[in-house]
Amino acid sequence: MGEGPIYRYRQLLAEGALKPDPEQELAAEKLQLLHHAVTNYTPQSGITGWRARLGITLRPREAAPQGLYLFGGVGRGKSMLMDLFFETAPVEAKRRVHFHAFMLEVHDRLHRWRSDPHIRPRIRRAGKDADDIQVLAHVLADEVWLLCFDEFHVVDIADAMILGRLFTQLFELGVVVIATSNWPPDDLYKDGLQRDLFLPFIALLKVKLDVLELDHGIDYRIERLKGQKLYHHPLGAAASRALARAFDEITDGAEPAPDHILLKGRRLEIPRAARGAAWFAYEDLCERPLGPADYLELAVQYHTVLVDGVPRFTEDMRNAAKRFITLIDALYEHRCYAIIAAAVPPDRLNGTETHALEFTRTVSRIIEMQAEDYRQRPHLT
Repeated sequence: MGEGPIYRYRQLLAEGALKPDPEQELAAEKLQLLHHAVTNYTPQSGITGWRARLGITLRPREAAPQGLYLFGGVGRGKSMLMDLFFETAPVEAKRRVHFHAFMLEVHDRLHRWRSDPHIRPRIRRAGKDADDIQVLAHVLADEVWLLCFDEFHVVDIADAMILGRLFTQLFELGVVVIATSNWPPDDLYKDGLQRDLFLPFIALLKVKLDVLELDHGIDYRIERLKGQKLYHHPLGAAASRALARAFDEITDGAEPAPDHILLKGRRLEIPRAARGAAWFAYEDLCERPLGPADYLELAVQYHTVLVDGVPRFTEDMRNAAKRFITLIDALYEHRCYAIIAAAVPPDRLNGTETHALEFTRTVSRIIEMQAEDYRQRPHLT
């Protein structure tokens, strides 16, 4: 068997893990072409030393392979296909990251450099008059030259104002980009403030990335969990096995790995994650000092959250109960799947007087999140 995403894709078909899908196969073939291209590509990020100061280069810069922008509806297999590419790409300097997390890191680095200019790296080839964004592009290109973004979307004016300049620099430095999105490029930052300033970035994106729509098919995420229970009680081996099966189904059997979310200098540790699903023990989410911002960020970055071990809340657990209420609100408002193993049915979870009224809404939302019509709604990133 050959190497690359198309061979892995066909292996999954043969094993029955995937169903035949012409659009998915076309995307896998395009990713296979890109696999070959990056195999034979070495970016020339710049010439250092006296040659750089005199403007002398050793050879013409090699044109970077055109990347891929894969967009379409929720559950169409975009992330799965990008993962097949990422896992097989014979490149050490590569990174797969949720786009929202990447932009949080960009803002964090820029903020730290501007707060303390002495910690900003000195990169000679960027030029002595280089600004922070130009320097950041060189830093990023030195770290990785193959960037795979999941859930590419732009809603924030601060992101919109940075993206054009940052990505122009990254592309000039030979960085190759693959992205998945629920939106076509022309709909990015739609109706946003000062969108006319963002349009050159969209034009650049369509030049540097081949754009392919993956749509008009089955939402496999919904299909896999169709008719399955998403709330399991009582706690025990059977409920834990049910969560394990659901995680396996929704991630196409991907191996879970630890992950984390960066938020204003804090890290939210995720014990197990894969392909847009995050799996927690109840204690990790509700018995730690987390707040609405943490849960909202979790809901943005993951379409499915599994929680094992939810107890019946008593009055001495009122702080944990409040966090559980806030968690469910965040997941519900971002149309996430919540797959829960709990001690008792939803209407018996609350044994507190403090949060009795609030818990009425929580119970209602948990029940609604199990319904098929809720499952049909797209995740909001």
